[in-house]
Amino acid sequence: MFFGEKLQLERVKAGLTQKELADKTGLTDRTIQNYESGRSIPKRISSVQEIAKVLGVKSEYLLGEEDMLVADAQERGGAKAKREIRALVAQVSGLFAGGELGEEDRDAAMRAMSDAYWKAKEINKKYGRKRPRGETDDAEV
Repeated sequence: MFFGEKLQLERVKAGLTQKELADKTGLTDRTIQNYESGRSIPKRISSVQEIAKVLGVKSEYLLGEEDMLVADAQERGGAKAKREIRALVAQVSGLFAGGELGEEDRDAAMRAMSDAYWKAKEINKKYGRKRPRGETDDAEV
């Protein structure tokens, strides 16, 4: 079941209309419609968390572990990070396909890879752009 289907199921269970859910979450009813129809998924993890809170479910259930990682990457690092983590998730998911890993173990592995990704990004920041020889900061002049 996809995000939109889970969202609609839980919204109906909660006895809310799309408009009521939108009002309670601070989103527009058009946004809720787009989510439920599968035309889009939330770009910010905070939107998923707010929807989940209103519906009384876990955000990981609504979005799924893999899409949670992608949404988190976009929020933390922008579109480039989103593309990179989506590619990583796709590659890793291929490794898991047909495997013997249970759902919990698979989720733990995905989280570990996401943590490793963000740790590598932090380490790489330390060794980021170097100033060309002869270039100085204004404070040094």
